[in-house]
Amino acid sequence: MTLGRSLGVALVGLDGQVVNVEADIADGLPGYTLLGLPDAALSESRDRVRSALVNSQESWPNKKVTVSLSPAWLRKSGSGFDLPIAIALLAAHSQLPIDRIDGVLFLGELGLDGSLRSIRGVLPSLIAAYKSGIRIAVVPWVNRLEAQLMKEMEIIAMENLSQLLRWLRLGEREIAQELPLSIPTDDEIFDFSDVAGQRQARTAAEISAVGGHHLLLIGPPGAGKTMIAQRLPGILPPLSREQALEVTAIHSVAGGLTQRSALSSQAPFVSPHHTATRVAMVGGGAHVIRPGACSLAHRGVLFIDEAPECGPGVLDSLRQPLESGSITIARSVGSVSYPAHFILVLAANPCPCGKFTGRGRHCTCSSGQVRRYLSRLSGPLMDRIDLRVHVDSLSRVELTQTDLGESTQVIQERVRIAREVAAKRFKDFPWKMNAEIPSRALRTSFLPERSGMNFLHAALDREQITARGLHKVMRTSWSIADLAHHKVPTLADVEVAFGLREGLAS
Repeated sequence: MTLGRSLGVALVGLDGQVVNVEADIADGLPGYTLLGLPDAALSESRDRVRSALVNSQESWPNKKVTVSLSPAWLRKSGSGFDLPIAIALLAAHSQLPIDRIDGVLFLGELGLDGSLRSIRGVLPSLIAAYKSGIRIAVVPWVNRLEAQLMKEMEIIAMENLSQLLRWLRLGEREIAQELPLSIPTDDEIFDFSDVAGQRQARTAAEISAVGGHHLLLIGPPGAGKTMIAQRLPGILPPLSREQALEVTAIHSVAGGLTQRSALSSQAPFVSPHHTATRVAMVGGGAHVIRPGACSLAHRGVLFIDEAPECGPGVLDSLRQPLESGSITIARSVGSVSYPAHFILVLAANPCPCGKFTGRGRHCTCSSGQVRRYLSRLSGPLMDRIDLRVHVDSLSRVELTQTDLGESTQVIQERVRIAREVAAKRFKDFPWKMNAEIPSRALRTSFLPERSGMNFLHAALDREQITARGLHKVMRTSWSIADLAHHKVPTLADVEVAFGLREGLAS
């Protein structure tokens, strides 16, 4: 037989398309032709595949070789097609039984010695293959933890091409290659008891975790803004299996599973440096459109320290995902949408020197410098922030206290109970958290008490808040009510939410 076939997957964002890899060996001048819109990395597969086959004691056909990747109109990228190309070539050379490779997905990059190396996007590739009816997949051994999440498929993890060929020809598989039933994760969890003082900021972080509200922390250096932000993911409820699959798929496409465990159920925490570009924040790329920081923080926390120091337009590029929960990136190679439903936490100094506080510290900045510094946080962005908290520097008494504050475990339990209350309230609706309540539903089905609405309407008439701000306060008041076990937000709940929105809470 001179024609061999195998299966691979081409990814466009998180969406995958099963690709039929066909290899034809014909008489003629020795050569290698690759068809199907391959990128540069895929065009270089010829030399990798040839060396891998030769070093695995397999023969390379000294004839005219044509490899086609169909559908031909779809762009293919990456080195993950090395393995399916090698399998198709061996099948065309009548060195593999056809029935053993029929309906099997092959993923992996080949080293020159025949080893199977890790690739990006294994999990979304497996999801796409499963939706197409494929139930068996071969993946590199180093990607086994990620592939293990697809429990609906039979995963064959191999370290090199020789082991795989032995399994295909003889059905032999080393016991050492069996996937473990459970593997512990190594996520680092910070405890809220490490934070000294800062009662108001801790309360705001808890409210943020309950309803998914965005948070701004303003205070001098060393007051604990970063510590509070780092501990916010720890009080979020663990991710469900569907959410964990979604988060792992994004990190897999971005190649970020070296920092995050594939089996982790903890909400992600992403903290890009304030010098990050807009592309790094929202995603992009010339040939392969990769997710940015806002998508990597999906279902978790996106923390930006020294927010006013960010470049022009970087923070404002987050306005679309803050509203829609997704980001659409358009490039010449196509358009890709990534989910980006996250809690935004911004930290800022009160002025360029950081000493503009009420504790008697000497500030060297003029009033104009202070205004220009804080004006870098644009009005439209600030209008999307639900909670604004001033974090004061710690006093000597607070630093010498021996009584630790509430632990992360205690706060997480309150958050879990409050979220369960919200889930019961929204059981007949498509949203699950207070921050996701649509404006129409707020005006019809989820109104606070009449006294609370009168308070908000008066603030709207005085132009203290915008229409968006009114809805933001209403959503926050529901989270406060859930923590206080109120069936409907009271006037006190609305006042607290309004104070946190305007940075007036004490």
